[in-house]
Amino acid sequence: MTLRFHWFLPTSGDGRDIVGGGHGTSIGSAGTIRPASIEYLGQIARSAEQLGFVGALTPTGAWCEDGWLTTAMLVEATKRLKFLVAFRPGLISPTLSAQMAATFQRHSKGRLLLNVVTGGEAAEQRAYGDFKDKADRYARTDEFLEIVRRLWRGETVDFHGDHLEVEGARLARLPEPVPTLYFGGSSPEAGPVAARHADVYLTWGEPPPAVGEKLRWIAALAGERQLGYGIRLHVISRDTSEEAWRQARRLIEHVDAATIARVQAGLARSESEGQRRMLALHGGSTDDLEVWPNLWAGVGLLRGGAGTALVGSHVEVADRIEEYANLGIGEFVLSGYPHLEEAYWFGEGVLPLLEERGLFRHPAPESLEVASPTVPFAPTSGPVARAGTVAPPATAVGGGETATPHQLLAPAPPS
Repeated sequence: MTLRFHWFLPTSGDGRDIVGGGHGTSIGSAGTIRPASIEYLGQIARSAEQLGFVGALTPTGAWCEDGWLTTAMLVEATKRLKFLVAFRPGLISPTLSAQMAATFQRHSKGRLLLNVVTGGEAAEQRAYGDFKDKADRYARTDEFLEIVRRLWRGETVDFHGDHLEVEGARLARLPEPVPTLYFGGSSPEAGPVAARHADVYLTWGEPPPAVGEKLRWIAALAGERQLGYGIRLHVISRDTSEEAWRQARRLIEHVDAATIARVQAGLARSESEGQRRMLALHGGSTDDLEVWPNLWAGVGLLRGGAGTALVGSHVEVADRIEEYANLGIGEFVLSGYPHLEEAYWFGEGVLPLLEERGLFRHPAPESLEVASPTVPFAPTSGPVARAGTVAPPATAVGGGETATPHQLLAPAPPS
């Protein structure tokens, strides 16, 4: 089995500096210079497809364009690329959501993936008309996903929960295939919902020991149910380590302390446990931002959500990816500023190295002018032997491949 890589579509705009947004920050805390036009997003999507990325994540929130509509427009601009659409259950009917997913799958020929985002900012949720607290939002997500899963199985659903209620709900046409569900969350409320419903559990890019602890937590909650695991990171990969670190420093060297303080004050109000863990990595300081070898927390000074980047030479970045793979991470959702150029730095610099190691295979090698042969990844022992066993289950989008995810030990939930 091989690792799967996804890129990011910057639907709030892109630039040569860190573009803020989400989790209590406004758009463009460090400035955007490229509007999120269909033409530009199409450039990124086509480049990601050519380079070997499986899918592209779109964010959700008041600070960016709507992911459903944007990706629907981009389907015709691409041939193979899947779209990992982030959406918020509870802001729309579960029956309508299930129907939208089925429609998207039919017209895109199975290129929809779904990222479930419960919502960590009460103020933003209220702006959408949602006044439930965090615990109730997760409870509602649990009910929402139960209804949607049953509809996708072809059931006629009567459901009367604490938060949602439907009668005689049924889909005229089922999605083919059923979209893979990606789900992130670090709070005690999030874990059980992810364990019950996720196909792929996503974490932000914390240092490997913290990521390993989190994966063991989710695996223990899931019990016999097998999940895949993914990680969301930025990336700055160059021919040499010095070049990469020079670029990382450049991203923040012209940002004044007042801007960082303002962004951090907004992020500190977040209800998200994952966001709290991101903030703890740097504490709002520009000192000591390398929190693990080649793992840089500087992005989180100016941006909500995923706040760390892999920084280094192509070999060093490949090494860190293999380190995460050894923990059980099988999917990597990556991004970089600007998203068009950084996709090429990573795709042409790192992916070939991972292919040489047997950890990556282009999903459509026949589309390349020269398709280099790959060696099957088949280690016989040790933790690395589990690295390739975390692809989505048999219902996942993408070729119908099956996998038996690793079984992890079960510590207490992270605090």
